[in-house]
Amino acid sequence: MVELPDPVNWAIPVFILLIVIEMLVARWRGRHRYDPQDTLTSLGLGLGSTVAGVLTAGAVLAMAVWLSDRRLIDIPFAWWSWALCFVLDDLAYYVFHRSAHRVRWFWASHVIHHSSQHYNLSTALRQTWTGFISASFLFRLPLFLIGFPPEMVLFCGGINLIYQFWIHTEVIGRCPRWFEAVMNTPSHHRVHHATNARYLDRNYAGVFIIWDRMFGTFTPERDDEKPRYGIVKNLGSYNLIWAAFHEWMGIARDLWHAPGLVNKWRYLTRPPGWSHDGSRESSETIRARWEARHAPVAEPAE
Repeated sequence: MVELPDPVNWAIPVFILLIVIEMLVARWRGRHRYDPQDTLTSLGLGLGSTVAGVLTAGAVLAMAVWLSDRRLIDIPFAWWSWALCFVLDDLAYYVFHRSAHRVRWFWASHVIHHSSQHYNLSTALRQTWTGFISASFLFRLPLFLIGFPPEMVLFCGGINLIYQFWIHTEVIGRCPRWFEAVMNTPSHHRVHHATNARYLDRNYAGVFIIWDRMFGTFTPERDDEKPRYGIVKNLGSYNLIWAAFHEWMGIARDLWHAPGLVNKWRYLTRPPGWSHDGSRESSETIRARWEARHAPVAEPAE
């Protein structure tokens, strides 16, 4: 294998510097953008995620090498293969990210990232401790089997993660129209983190917003509807353990009480908010109710 550095490790000092700069700008423009306890929770979750990643990296790398040894074709280290790998890796991220919102098993890990009611650069560091348990790595495995070298895929994944850091901010409004049309931006990602019914489960992109435009999951940010951040049922606590594991606890509780194996399976694979008796609301039911209220009134026939 070719030795490539981990780009995320190189970026961490820049992340910290940018967070400090954004704090200063936020203090000047409006202190509501940062809350000390919330920021400390985000940093703690980020540190825990880093530790979890180090502990499981060997297993993920072993799977990557095993699949690479059985690759379908040999893909060289060429400029075009790097570009193709980056684009396909971003598509794999879109599929993962959409699944992480539509399948409760994956959501149990991903919900950590959405649990802050603030939206700033520190929120980008609020990452899962249980990604290996939920098997989020599965979505990149096809790239190794196709024939992309493991080190190339992992490096592109690191660049993808670094790109997503800067879009977690309210300091930047909208970018030039051509950039907003192709790339993920702070405006697009604010929509993704919002709990407004209009914005729920939209804009899953990592780097290229074109995937959302292609697959019908794009919604633009509106000037007349400011995003509200967090999750549908907010944590109500800054406790790190609760933030990291609350959804897993909810799954365990539902599995214990669910009638029959079919319903137990559905509590794992259906969207967050699904319930066997219809007593809860998923993003679809919330949005459907909102759309019914805002549907245009038909003109009476003359």
